[in-house]
Amino acid sequence: MSNETSKTANAGLKAIIPVMFAFFVMGFVDLVGTATNYVKAEFTLADGTANLFTTMVFFWFLIFSVPTGMLMNKIGRRKTVLWSILVTLVAMALPIIAYTVFEGTPRLVLIVASFAFLGIGNTLMQVSLNPLLTVFVKGDKLASTLTTGQFVKAFASLFAPYIAIWGANKLGMWWILFVIYFVVGIVGYILLAFDKIEEPAPDAGTTTIAKCFKLLGDPIILLCFLGIISHVGVDVGINAQAPRILTEHTGDQFTAIAATATMVYFIARMIGCFTGGIVLQKMSNKTGVRICGAIMTLSAICFAIFTLSTSNPPVWLFWTAVALVGFGNSNVFSLFLSHALMYRPERQNEISGLMLMGLIGGAIFPPIMGVAADAMGQFGGILVMAVGCVYVLVVGVFYKVLEGSKKA
Repeated sequence: MSNETSKTANAGLKAIIPVMFAFFVMGFVDLVGTATNYVKAEFTLADGTANLFTTMVFFWFLIFSVPTGMLMNKIGRRKTVLWSILVTLVAMALPIIAYTVFEGTPRLVLIVASFAFLGIGNTLMQVSLNPLLTVFVKGDKLASTLTTGQFVKAFASLFAPYIAIWGANKLGMWWILFVIYFVVGIVGYILLAFDKIEEPAPDAGTTTIAKCFKLLGDPIILLCFLGIISHVGVDVGINAQAPRILTEHTGDQFTAIAATATMVYFIARMIGCFTGGIVLQKMSNKTGVRICGAIMTLSAICFAIFTLSTSNPPVWLFWTAVALVGFGNSNVFSLFLSHALMYRPERQNEISGLMLMGLIGGAIFPPIMGVAADAMGQFGGILVMAVGCVYVLVVGVFYKVLEGSKKA
């Protein structure tokens, strides 16, 4: 390798490090689950009311995803990510103000506002940060890089509950979590603000919302969009349903089971992201989708067998199913998003907005799974989840459909 090539590679590595740090900031959104538990107890909120906090996150994806894609056309991707971090910093600051200045209802209002800003900031970040990676990598390697970003993001999700527990036990301040992440967010903003990234020039700003949605008329874009809906639907749905499945069959304490099932799922996801970040560099997207679809479908089969067992079901089958769906589903988002972005590179900003709107799947699958479980038992909920799993497998088997000629 020549000195010039080595210098170019080092410059590229230095430029991508702040982008990867931004993925850690993206993970701040997952602290909503941890914060909700403390806020619910403090203000004695009903379950339905408390659950609205997490629903807020998916709601903003529906509203702001496509407009964010249009915003990137005007100001660029890096600047959009910087704005998203600023909004996230506001979200971190509001609870700090709430717990140092206010009590009672004003405190709760500020916390609710914080969750709203967190959802808006995360929408801006998800839509702009993922396509920013296309500046550094192209083709099938984009999927592995996106997966690496998701792996970095997972650390913020994993640290949040432990920081809150430490703060509550040692300082009597569970909300120290917001202070720490506020400081980390400032560091992330500074790093990216001084980062030199030569991204494609923004469009002239002539793109309209109608033109963005018209992209869904392209079968390949639509299939990728449905793939992301399936990924998020399975992800959120199984997190909500898995503890109930095991509880009904074992009679164990729900809270303990919920914590364990969620932990196993996220550990499997982290392992899957780490593995995908390495393996997908040497593997085609087609093979990756097929493998993920097969693992997810096998998970659905294990869940189905477990839920249909009438007496003494093998508990190891449940844990195997949880691990398989976590591992298999970990790379689906990156695979579908990267394919859509590289399929129409001249429309990446709008496509990113459309694809991220697919995260609304997290608000679609869980209630349908719940209704099906009420009507048919937990097997009904698994049938709904299986639709998303089988979809990924079918697209993988018939991947040639995604490799069709590009429309004008």
